[in-house]
Amino acid sequence: MTNTDFLSLTPFMILAMAPIIIMIVISIYRNYEVVFGFSVLAFTVAIASIFYILPIIPHSIAPLFIIDSYSLFFLGIILISALLVTLLSYTYLKQLDGIREEYYIIIFTSTLGASLLAVANHFILFFLGIETLTLSLYILIAFEKSKSSSIEAGIKYLILASVSSAFLLFGMGLIYLTFGTMQFSAIVSAMTHLPKLPPLFIYGFGMMLVGIGFKLALVPFHMWTPDVYQGAPAPVSSYIATVSKGAVMAVFIRFFFSIKGFENQSIFMVISGIAILSMFVGNILAIQQKNIKRLLAYSSIANMGYLIIILLTGSDKGIQSAIFYLITYFITTIGAFGVISLLSTKDFEMEEIIDFKGLFWKKPWIAAIFTLSLLSLAGIPITAGFIAKFYLILAGMKAGLLILIFAMIINSVIGLYYYLRVINTMFSTAGNTELPSISVLGKLTLAFISIAILVLGVYPGWLIDFITKFAIL
Repeated sequence: MTNTDFLSLTPFMILAMAPIIIMIVISIYRNYEVVFGFSVLAFTVAIASIFYILPIIPHSIAPLFIIDSYSLFFLGIILISALLVTLLSYTYLKQLDGIREEYYIIIFTSTLGASLLAVANHFILFFLGIETLTLSLYILIAFEKSKSSSIEAGIKYLILASVSSAFLLFGMGLIYLTFGTMQFSAIVSAMTHLPKLPPLFIYGFGMMLVGIGFKLALVPFHMWTPDVYQGAPAPVSSYIATVSKGAVMAVFIRFFFSIKGFENQSIFMVISGIAILSMFVGNILAIQQKNIKRLLAYSSIANMGYLIIILLTGSDKGIQSAIFYLITYFITTIGAFGVISLLSTKDFEMEEIIDFKGLFWKKPWIAAIFTLSLLSLAGIPITAGFIAKFYLILAGMKAGLLILIFAMIINSVIGLYYYLRVINTMFSTAGNTELPSISVLGKLTLAFISIAILVLGVYPGWLIDFITKFAIL
């Protein structure tokens, strides 16, 4: 490897070294504040290192890595989201009994796996990244080993994720059997000499779609989502909903657009069907929920249904709208789960909708932040979510995806109902739930998220221009 190769891998080396340093530190002196402080510092340095390697892109480390503006953009989104989850995890974990420092070790290993997906140009790195991410999530989901629901969620995710990984690996094998290569660019080159896609490739892609559909919680591969979101610690649920799905989406978009899957009628119809089912199933089931974490789980299914519409646009505008949508979705979802995390204690998880009754009259500022996050998820004007949905609808309309866009608009109206139901509960007569005091760090993190939601909702042009200029394949 050359010096340029090592330089381009700087963020990954930081993420790989951080858990090793933490293990050494806690073997000598176990201190939660020290480990947390180092974790925040390591994530900050990793984010800063992205700017350090900008002058050398695009750069390829054959055959596995491709470091370009697209991958660095997703890498930045992943690292910033992981940092926000880490900041919101501090108070939540500090009140728990037993060991807590190991949590940050697993956060780093899972983020490393997610980051590898952002730069993957080969099936081997694709599978290595997704398995590193998934194996870490098993531990994070079941981290509160004193709670039976957490252990149950971890076991469910372990079993179903193992099955999905088998589908993914077998699909990759069929594609390798077809073209004799596992590198994305080489597969594309081999496909250019063929009049149409071979049946074996279609079967392989279909099996890969099963594995990817599980990771993104798309219908009909979504059954694990509400149970895992409910059983996992609130910060982990936010991590699964954002970092995990964003990383898988990054590599899926690259691969799908490379092979021009949107030009194949069979693939087009399958993706369209999955998108529509995910929208309607996610939103209709969310209406029936009384648990806020399950409601957000079904909401995430619907949001992934909205998002995969861009796969069928076949344009750079579609990719750019997807990136903007992911950024706003990450911010609002972390904000919503952040409120749940900060209001929960070791003896009481703030997860039932009725628990939020009268929150506005007890803690008006945190009720306002939660309301802002929910309104952004619903796509209400002056929030980031409104601009994201508008940008997505515009890209879909330009591509002629009228049925999918119409389904998205209908489901956005459906989604508004259950978000407003939660908001109405917060502004009703005060309930009897005792609420903990919120740490300064938690307040600052939620304040940053709230400002980001409003800024992107009122003045999104600078980010859209930045994405248009740099986030291209």
